[in-house]
Amino acid sequence: MAGHSKFANIKHKKEKQDAKRGKIFTKLGRELAVAVKLGGADPAANARLKDVIAKAKAANMPNDTIDRSIKKAAGELDSVNYEAITYEGYGPAGIAVIVETLTDNRTRTVANVRNAFTKGGGNMGQSGSVVFQFRHVGQIIIEKSDGVDEDELMMAALDAGATDFLSDDEGYEIITEPMGFSAVREAVEAANVPILNAEVAMLPNLTVQLKDADDIKKMNKILDLLEEDDDVQNVYHNWEQE
Repeated sequence: MAGHSKFANIKHKKEKQDAKRGKIFTKLGRELAVAVKLGGADPAANARLKDVIAKAKAANMPNDTIDRSIKKAAGELDSVNYEAITYEGYGPAGIAVIVETLTDNRTRTVANVRNAFTKGGGNMGQSGSVVFQFRHVGQIIIEKSDGVDEDELMMAALDAGATDFLSDDEGYEIITEPMGFSAVREAVEAANVPILNAEVAMLPNLTVQLKDADDIKKMNKILDLLEEDDDVQNVYHNWEQE
């Protein structure tokens, strides 16, 4: 994946999160609740919860809000009945899109996801129709700054089990196996390096540019509608945004 695309996509995502912080916190609260139900409220004994907490902190979710969400989830385990469903589809010009959801109403969610694709000139695909164009990895994004020593960061990441370390003019991208993500993220945190984004994600094997203004408008429409939906947790695509 091109370096420019990587940071442009992350920054587009962060800007949208900043503009819709309340909605983002609602989604993160749902992820925290599911993690607590699956593995308990102690992050030291629940790797999934620990990773969601790191993701929440990267999104600037306050620590007290995170703690309240965990305590609430621990006290309401019987009411946490979210189902994880992944949808696949195509945007304009064949852009591949993966939509990860957590929902308590499958009928509502699939209707909303289909509506987002339709309004953006795309269409939903069958399971397996686009996922082969992506790889499942841990991804840690760090912006370049005066306080970050590239060699030390690279060695810390690789020693902790990172599979790749990429650098360009804007920052660093650390890639891990999904199972090794937590150890590498913790090593970066232990080095006191500020993290722009950290998650286990679906990254495209190749990215695609959109040149037509109408296609760009339609693709943004799909992404906006999906990101506004409380049931949608993550959206991955192979569009290389400028």
